[in-house]
Formats: sequence, C-alpha cells, structure tokens
Amino acid sequence: MFIGENLTNLRIMHGFSRKQLSDTLGVTEQAVWQYENNFTSPKLKTVNDLKSIFKVKSKYFYKNDALSRYLERENIPVMNIAYRSKVMNVISKTQSEAKHVEFLDSFVNYITANIAYPSQKIIQLRDNVIDYLNSTNDDRETRIAKVAQLARYELGLSDDSNDDLMFLVEKSGVFIFEKAIGEEIDAYSLWTKQDRPFIILGNLKRSAARRNFDLAHELGHLLLHYRVEFTRLDKKEHKAIENEANQFASSFLLPADPFNTDMETVIHVTNPEAYIDLKKKWKTSIQVLGYRAANLGILDAKKHRNFYAALHRKGFLTIEPLDETIPIQKPQKVKSIIDLVFQNRIIDVRQMIEFDWMVEIDFFHKITGLDENFFLNYMIKERDFELLNVSISSSDIRDKSL
Repeated sequence: MFIGENLTNLRIMHGFSRKQLSDTLGVTEQAVWQYENNFTSPKLKTVNDLKSIFKVKSKYFYKNDALSRYLERENIPVMNIAYRSKVMNVISKTQSEAKHVEFLDSFVNYITANIAYPSQKIIQLRDNVIDYLNSTNDDRETRIAKVAQLARYELGLSDDSNDDLMFLVEKSGVFIFEKAIGEEIDAYSLWTKQDRPFIILGNLKRSAARRNFDLAHELGHLLLHYRVEFTRLDKKEHKAIENEANQFASSFLLPADPFNTDMETVIHVTNPEAYIDLKKKWKTSIQVLGYRAANLGILDAKKHRNFYAALHRKGFLTIEPLDETIPIQKPQKVKSIIDLVFQNRIIDVRQMIEFDWMVEIDFFHKITGLDENFFLNYMIKERDFELLNVSISSSDIRDKSL
C-alpha cells in the first residue's frame, strides 16, 4: 500500500508545494493531496516520476521511510531554527529546512548507532554559558565578549590563529553540513530536542573569511540563543538577535589582546589594504577586521566611516584581496564517521542504499552535501577482487591464448 506520509516528507524537504509537485507530475493538486492522505494510490507512471524527482527507489513509497525508523518524533523544533539571512525566514522555507534536518538527524542516528561517542564538549560549554548568563550583572556587550572568550578557550583554539576552527567546532560535538540553501540565506543552526547541535552552511561560492564568519555566527546562536523561538520574533527582535551573533563572531574570531597587539603594526588604519596581512593570519574579512577595531575603540567613529568608505571605493564590499586564494574549510566529521563504519563493515553500503534507506546515491548527496563519488568509491571497493598482488607475465598470457 502506498504510504502518503513518505511522499509528504520528500515534498516538504525539497521545498515543493502540492501545486508545484502536481504541475511537475502532470496531475491535479487534489490528486497529490489524496496520495499524501492515503485516499488513493498513484499509478505506476506517477510513482516512477516521483522516484525520479526525489532520487529514491520505487519501494520507498511502500515501506516505512528513514524518518519513521531512525528519527525520534518531533525532535526537530521548527521554531528554534536560527538563520543567518539577509531577510527574515519564510515559514515554508523554515519547514523545508526543518524537514531536511530531520533527514540529517536520521542519517546521523543511522551511521552512529554502533559507535561510542566521547562526551560532547559543546553541551557542557552551552550549559556553562547559560549558568553565566543567568547569574551575571554584566551588560549585554560584556556578556557576549566573555562568552566568546570562554568558547574560544574551551574549544581549544590558539591565541593567534583560526586555522583549526571547523575541525574544533566539529570535534566539540557540532554536526556541520553544507547544502544549497539559496542566495538569501547564508547559514542556519539549531539544537534538536535530544541536544544534538547542527550548523548548516550554504555551499554557494564564498570566501574562506566569509565561511569562518558564518560558522562563528551560528556558534554564537547555539550558545547565546538556546531555545529562542526565532519564528516568533518581529523584525526588530530578529535584528537584535542577529547583531548579538555578529558581535559574538567578531569577538570569537578576533580575541581582544592578541588583536590589539596586531593592530599596533597597522600604520594607516583607515586604509583597507593595510589589513591584508591580518586577514591572512586570522582568516577573517577586512570588513570584520575594521568592525572589530572599531568595537575595541582602536578606530573612532570618524576613522571607521572613512575605513568603510574606502572599502566601498575599492570594491572590497563585493570581493576582497585573498578571497580566491585562502582555502575554504569544509566539514570532515561525518565523512570520517562514514569512513569508519564502511571500512570496518559496521554498515554495508549496498544494504544501506537498497534496503535501509531505499534511495539512490544522489539522495545522500542531497541531504549531506557529500559528493556522490564519496559513496560510489565504497561500492566500487566492494567489487574489488583484490588481485593487486597477483603477477602474470606476458609469456603466461601468450601460452593461455594458444
């Protein structure tokens, strides 16, 4: 029997309305509603179209899907998704991303089911931050600065580099993924109800400096805005929350004491090109370097205005020096877990694809952001006859051909 909920889950994750899906299938919107609510079953041609659209096997629609088997119900709180966005989130987009994280959470549950985890440092850090915020009389700016300092120390970042930023955030317990979110959203983050933190980074072409700021910004949301209901915020409240995450990111990426020392070497503080060496060192944008200098009082208001005007004149608000040369940090944690479970035969790749998930490899690319070849390589290895050490001479071949 056709399971309508499976179709609903796929449709929402891919961001289709029923009308959009019906137009793609060449059926009525009412027909899609009937499929999803188990009033009628689609014809074989429609099922084949659905499996092609969503990159799943035909049997996907007739057996319990991954969400029903590997996900804790209502574990992804839609209202708590924190966007790094140029616009406030639209509810349909939020629902789509929440469904995406449901699939991600299911996938993480699946690949880690037989793996022992060390204690999650990020949870302890978050709890320490909550205790501090609930007990201090410090003003908000001071609170954010202290939380950023604590986070940098607890995660193990050095005092003079952000080179290991992605690795250390992942190591702390955060699951980081890339995906095509769209042009209006840079990144988002959330805690599941079971206390698993996710950061989703957009995969549009961005510089290493912007990627690092997005990552630090979302870390700020995870630590400062635990359980904030973002979908209930008005524009003013949303802007204030975003500003706090921005303040955290700049303080976290550019710790005050070493940055103050570095700024002593900058002679022309209103000239953006004088910050290129600092950008190379800290892997942050020149714009953020100037913002941090102003925040610390190194640049007064007039000098910061002149600095920003120079950024605009030189075109640095669009692209900066080194944007195309500094390597972009990419998530590695999930790849490492998959390597572990595949290489040690904890999970069989074909079993995972054909029976446990009932999908095509493209589906895993869609939800994880990992290249299809990453999964294909393991399928090829499974067909390796291990003949690497067999030596056959040309004379042997001639003899056998006679």
